[in-house]
This record gives sequence, structure tokens and C-alpha cells, in this order.
Amino acid sequence: MKSLVSIRMRASKKCGRGEKSEEIHISGAEGLYEPPDIQRVARAYIERAVKHPRGSADKIVLTIEDIPNRPRRISSLPVITVPSGTPQEGRRLVINILRSVGISEAAIGAALATLRKGGMRGASLIDADSGMRREHDVKRGIRASRFGITKSSAKRLEAALSRCGINTETVKEAVILASKVGSCKDVVAELCVSDDPDYTTGYVASKKYGYIRIPNIKRSGSRTGGRAFFVARVSDATEVTAFLEKTPVIIDRISPCGGVKSLDEIIDSAHQ
Repeated sequence: MKSLVSIRMRASKKCGRGEKSEEIHISGAEGLYEPPDIQRVARAYIERAVKHPRGSADKIVLTIEDIPNRPRRISSLPVITVPSGTPQEGRRLVINILRSVGISEAAIGAALATLRKGGMRGASLIDADSGMRREHDVKRGIRASRFGITKSSAKRLEAALSRCGINTETVKEAVILASKVGSCKDVVAELCVSDDPDYTTGYVASKKYGYIRIPNIKRSGSRTGGRAFFVARVSDATEVTAFLEKTPVIIDRISPCGGVKSLDEIIDSAHQ
């Protein structure tokens, strides 16, 4: 594999004045790319930042960094959509999926409370048994970073998502991120609800079931959202953080897209 660079974009906007002002997240994107792609990707990321539904950013940070180490190669998670018509039904599905992969009631409650509160810059790291927060900085959280997909695998992923009618940049980028998170040996599951007011589909990802999309997980127009990583009780939070934030990972194998299935079908097929 040729040498790669990490390209990361973070866009934000200040709200309020004086001591009460706060910086809110507007947009973000990242990936691992070959050096000839730098200008094309940088332009696309900046355009996204200035045309985002959450508003125009007044601060855009673009980071381009060499990746000296050969990335770890992984498979994408299988993608499945479970029907959901309302936020209440979406919440029930989230709880049942997380219970099914062994997440405790305390941990589920902690994650849902964190997502309702919103405002975190990264993801919360939650002990899957006790529900305790494990990240070192609970205001910042942690960020999965330095992940990408090979060009040939990107085409295969797009084809698989197209067959299911869900081939959008939002879905593709979320699957890539979730696949890196799922490749961490200590992560049991991930819960994500976008803080984008126009995007109401969330997901629960796990090694057991793959990437499960849940439509209508929140009401349109809602800016609440966030991300939670559930980790095994015996995990070392420092090691988990180092892997998620610093270890380069690239997808070079694509798992199937399973279309639309009920939660019972998903659980039954995992136990066959």
C-alpha cells in the first residue's frame, strides 16, 4: 500500500457573548487518503463546513498529517436497517439491542442520559457493566480517528449500500467510523444519534450484530445527539482511547448489507 495521509476537518461556531459564549460543533469529516487526493478532499471538506444545515462555521480547522505506520486492515461491519416509526419505538429498539449484547441497564441509562444532555465534543466511554464513565476528560470525551477505506473497497461498499437504497455519504462515513470502533477488542457496542437537526437516523453497532440503522430515532429539527462507546469492565481506558484516537485503521474487505429486518430476525440470525 502507498503512503497515506490523514485529513481531518472540524468546523465550529461561537454562540453567545462574553463568559457565556460557547463553541458549538457544526461539522466534521475525516479519512485516510493517498497524497494525490489531498487537494480534492480538502476542498470537499471545506465546502461541507460552509454549507452545513447547522449553519455557517466561523472556525474551520483542517489537519493534514502523514501516517508513518502501516494501517491495520479490517472488514466493514455488516449493515442492517430495523424499521422504526417514532422516537419512542427507536428508543425501545436501542434498549433491546444493547441488552441483547450484554449492556447493563445502568450503562444504557447512563448513555441515554448523556445523549439527551448533548453538548459533548466527543464520545462518552461507558463501562458496559457498571455504567461508570471511563474517559479521562468527561467534557471532551474521546474521538475515533485515523480511519479510512481503500478505493476498491469504497466502490464495493457503495454498491452494497446502493442495493439497499441507502448509499449516502452520511451512511458510508458512519459505517467506516463504526467499523473502526467495532474492531477495538474492548468495545462491546456503540450508540450514535446525530446532532444534525435534519438527520434522524441513528445506529447501534456491535461485533455481534454489525451496524444496525434505526430510522426516526429522534424528532426532525432536534439538535440533541451524541455518541457512546460501551467497553468491557476489564478494559484499560488509556489503551482503548489510544487505539480509537491514534491507531490507523483501513477497511479493505466489505461485509454484506442485509437490507431491512425486524429485531427478532436480526437476533435469530445471529444465534443460528
